[in-house]
Amino acid sequence: MAIRVAVFDDNSLFLDSMSLLIEDAPGFTLVGAYVNCSDVEDKIKTSEPDVVMMDIEMPEVNGIEGVKIIKKLFPKLNVLMQTSFEDDDKVFNAICAGASGYILKNTLPARILECIVEVYQGGSPMSPSVARKVLGFLQQAPVAPAKEIPDYNLSNREKEVLGCLVSGMSYKMIAEHLFISYETVRSHMKNIYEKLHVASMTEAVAKAINQGLV
Repeated sequence: MAIRVAVFDDNSLFLDSMSLLIEDAPGFTLVGAYVNCSDVEDKIKTSEPDVVMMDIEMPEVNGIEGVKIIKKLFPKLNVLMQTSFEDDDKVFNAICAGASGYILKNTLPARILECIVEVYQGGSPMSPSVARKVLGFLQQAPVAPAKEIPDYNLSNREKEVLGCLVSGMSYKMIAEHLFISYETVRSHMKNIYEKLHVASMTEAVAKAINQGLV
């Protein structure tokens, strides 16, 4: 079944480019292309996307506010931020608003499609420079006392995968680094999420850093 994608971006040229990329790619269906987040609730209800691609700087209602509205009304809907900005405040605010991933607009088209799939499958793709900023935020958080760290029963391989994730690697990069398949990485990540009792990459990385798991 094709992944249903809705795109929000006020740059008409970029919006057209993204629309063509999604329409022409096997396994994807473009269900909406919007120049702003006004009436975002109605737009989501009408288009019924599996993944939303969201720009940040838009008139009337910006992308971060749009994400907040979407996550409040449609908490299970995954939102992938796609923007030209990578400054700390925008990255932090977008993630706090509930974005599942954050990539830059200069990301290669093939990688953009991979990121849509990753978000759809429960991953949290990020451009490398953005991942480093996120890790910086997480590393500033207070570390939990050692005596409170539970035993999560992670296997050696799961610890290796988690360590790669903490380093900012994508699923594809982890697969290449550990000489395993992309599907094997996904399987390990599913087990890691279950064992750590988390629902996203950001939570997994935060727990790994704060509790010294890797």
